[in-house]
Amino acid sequence: MRAFQAAVFGVSRAAAVVSAVLLVLMVLHILIEITLRSLFASSTFVLDEFVGYGVAAMTFLSLGYALETGSLIRVQLLLGRSAPRARRALEVLAAGLTLALTLFLIAYFWRSFARNWSRGAVSQSIAEVPLWIPEGLVLLGIALFALQLFAHLLRLLRPPG
Repeated sequence: MRAFQAAVFGVSRAAAVVSAVLLVLMVLHILIEITLRSLFASSTFVLDEFVGYGVAAMTFLSLGYALETGSLIRVQLLLGRSAPRARRALEVLAAGLTLALTLFLIAYFWRSFARNWSRGAVSQSIAEVPLWIPEGLVLLGIALFALQLFAHLLRLLRPPG
Protein backbone atom coordinates (compact mmCIF):
# COMPACT_ATOMS: atom_id res chain seq x y z
CA MET A 1 0.00 0.00 0.00
CA ARG A 2 2.80 2.43 0.88
CA ALA A 3 4.59 1.64 -2.37
CA PHE A 4 1.43 2.42 -4.34
CA GLN A 5 0.94 5.70 -2.46
CA ALA A 6 4.58 6.67 -3.02
CA ALA A 7 4.41 5.80 -6.72
CA VAL A 8 1.24 7.82 -7.24
CA PHE A 9 2.72 10.81 -5.43
CA GLY A 10 5.90 10.46 -7.48
CA VAL A 11 3.91 10.60 -10.71
CA SER A 12 1.94 13.59 -9.38
CA ARG A 13 5.19 15.34 -8.48
CA ALA A 14 6.58 14.68 -11.97
CA ALA A 15 3.44 16.16 -13.52
CA ALA A 16 3.85 19.23 -11.29
CA VAL A 17 7.42 19.60 -12.56
CA VAL A 18 6.10 19.46 -16.14
CA SER A 19 3.64 22.19 -15.15
CA ALA A 20 6.48 24.34 -13.84
CA VAL A 21 8.41 23.82 -17.08
CA LEU A 22 5.32 24.83 -19.07
CA LEU A 23 5.10 28.01 -17.00
CA VAL A 24 8.71 28.87 -17.78
CA LEU A 25 8.13 28.19 -21.48
CA MET A 26 5.07 30.44 -21.47
CA VAL A 27 7.03 33.27 -19.84
CA LEU A 28 9.80 32.85 -22.41
CA HIS A 29 7.25 32.92 -25.23
CA ILE A 30 5.73 36.11 -23.81
CA LEU A 31 9.19 37.71 -23.59
CA ILE A 32 9.93 36.72 -27.18
CA GLU A 33 6.60 38.17 -28.26
CA ILE A 34 7.29 41.43 -26.43
CA THR A 35 10.71 41.66 -28.06
CA LEU A 36 9.34 40.91 -31.53
CA ARG A 37 6.54 43.45 -31.22
CA SER A 38 8.66 46.18 -29.64
CA LEU A 39 11.83 45.94 -31.68
CA PHE A 40 10.85 44.32 -34.95
CA ALA A 41 7.14 45.17 -35.43
CA SER A 42 6.47 41.46 -35.83
CA SER A 43 4.80 38.63 -33.94
CA THR A 44 4.71 34.87 -33.53
CA PHE A 45 0.93 35.09 -34.10
CA VAL A 46 0.33 32.13 -31.78
CA LEU A 47 0.95 33.55 -28.31
CA ASP A 48 -2.70 33.53 -27.21
CA GLU A 49 -3.24 30.00 -28.44
CA PHE A 50 -0.08 28.52 -26.92
CA VAL A 51 -0.51 30.29 -23.59
CA GLY A 52 -4.11 29.05 -23.46
CA TYR A 53 -2.98 25.49 -24.06
CA GLY A 54 -0.23 25.93 -21.48
CA VAL A 55 -2.56 27.26 -18.79
CA ALA A 56 -5.00 24.39 -19.34
CA ALA A 57 -2.22 21.79 -19.25
CA MET A 58 -0.61 23.36 -16.16
CA THR A 59 -3.90 23.51 -14.30
CA PHE A 60 -4.80 19.88 -14.82
CA LEU A 61 -1.30 18.40 -14.60
CA SER A 62 -0.76 19.99 -11.19
CA LEU A 63 -4.08 18.90 -9.61
CA GLY A 64 -2.78 15.61 -8.20
CA TYR A 65 0.21 17.28 -6.58
CA ALA A 66 -2.02 20.03 -5.16
CA LEU A 67 -4.34 17.42 -3.65
CA GLU A 68 -1.50 15.47 -2.07
CA THR A 69 0.20 18.53 -0.59
CA GLY A 70 -3.05 20.01 0.76
CA SER A 71 -2.94 22.99 -1.59
CA LEU A 72 -6.46 22.61 -2.96
CA ILE A 73 -9.06 24.98 -1.56
CA ARG A 74 -11.18 23.29 1.07
CA VAL A 75 -14.23 24.56 2.85
CA GLN A 76 -13.63 23.92 6.54
CA LEU A 77 -17.06 25.12 7.69
CA LEU A 78 -18.39 21.58 8.22
CA LEU A 79 -15.14 19.72 8.73
CA GLY A 80 -13.83 22.04 11.43
CA ARG A 81 -16.94 21.59 13.55
CA SER A 82 -17.44 17.87 13.05
CA ALA A 83 -16.55 15.04 15.36
CA PRO A 84 -13.59 12.97 14.11
CA ARG A 85 -15.81 10.12 12.85
CA ALA A 86 -18.18 12.48 11.06
CA ARG A 87 -15.24 14.41 9.64
CA ARG A 88 -13.75 11.22 8.25
CA ALA A 89 -17.12 10.21 6.75
CA LEU A 90 -17.50 13.64 5.12
CA GLU A 91 -13.99 13.45 3.69
CA VAL A 92 -14.64 9.95 2.29
CA LEU A 93 -17.91 11.18 0.77
CA ALA A 94 -16.24 14.23 -0.77
CA ALA A 95 -13.33 12.21 -2.16
CA GLY A 96 -15.68 9.55 -3.56
CA LEU A 97 -17.96 12.09 -5.24
CA THR A 98 -14.98 13.97 -6.63
CA LEU A 99 -13.51 10.74 -7.98
CA ALA A 100 -16.85 9.88 -9.64
CA LEU A 101 -17.02 13.33 -11.26
CA THR A 102 -13.40 13.04 -12.34
CA LEU A 103 -14.06 9.66 -13.97
CA PHE A 104 -16.98 11.23 -15.85
CA LEU A 105 -14.66 14.01 -17.07
CA ILE A 106 -12.11 11.41 -18.19
CA ALA A 107 -14.78 9.66 -20.29
CA TYR A 108 -15.85 12.98 -21.82
CA PHE A 109 -12.32 14.12 -22.64
CA TRP A 110 -11.39 10.66 -23.93
CA ARG A 111 -14.20 10.79 -26.50
CA SER A 112 -13.12 14.24 -27.64
CA PHE A 113 -9.44 13.25 -27.70
CA ALA A 114 -10.16 10.08 -29.72
CA ARG A 115 -12.38 11.97 -32.17
CA ASN A 116 -9.75 14.67 -32.76
CA TRP A 117 -7.03 12.02 -33.11
CA SER A 118 -8.99 9.96 -35.65
CA ARG A 119 -10.08 12.98 -37.68
CA GLY A 120 -6.72 14.72 -37.58
CA ALA A 121 -8.42 17.90 -36.35
CA VAL A 122 -6.17 20.95 -36.02
CA SER A 123 -6.63 24.41 -34.55
CA GLN A 124 -7.82 27.16 -36.82
CA SER A 125 -4.75 29.30 -36.22
CA ILE A 126 -1.65 29.75 -38.30
CA ALA A 127 0.05 27.04 -36.20
CA GLU A 128 -2.55 24.38 -37.02
CA VAL A 129 -1.83 22.54 -33.78
CA PRO A 130 -3.30 19.02 -33.74
CA LEU A 131 -6.07 19.34 -31.16
CA TRP A 132 -5.31 15.96 -29.63
CA ILE A 133 -2.07 17.39 -28.17
CA PRO A 134 -3.57 19.97 -25.79
CA GLU A 135 -6.57 17.74 -25.10
CA GLY A 136 -4.21 14.85 -24.38
CA LEU A 137 -2.32 16.91 -21.81
CA VAL A 138 -5.59 17.87 -20.11
CA LEU A 139 -6.75 14.25 -20.23
CA LEU A 140 -3.46 13.09 -18.72
CA GLY A 141 -3.80 15.66 -15.94
CA ILE A 142 -7.36 14.58 -15.15
CA ALA A 143 -6.33 10.91 -15.16
CA LEU A 144 -3.43 11.62 -12.79
CA PHE A 145 -5.79 13.57 -10.54
CA ALA A 146 -8.19 10.59 -10.51
CA LEU A 147 -5.30 8.30 -9.59
CA GLN A 148 -4.26 10.64 -6.78
CA LEU A 149 -7.89 10.84 -5.60
CA PHE A 150 -8.07 7.05 -5.56
CA ALA A 151 -4.89 6.86 -3.47
CA HIS A 152 -6.27 9.57 -1.17
CA LEU A 153 -9.54 7.68 -0.80
CA LEU A 154 -7.68 4.46 0.04
CA ARG A 155 -5.76 6.35 2.73
CA LEU A 156 -9.01 7.72 4.16
CA LEU A 157 -10.59 4.25 4.20
CA ARG A 158 -7.63 2.67 5.97
CA PRO A 159 -8.40 2.12 9.66
CA PRO A 160 -6.86 4.83 11.87
CA GLY A 161 -3.87 3.98 13.92
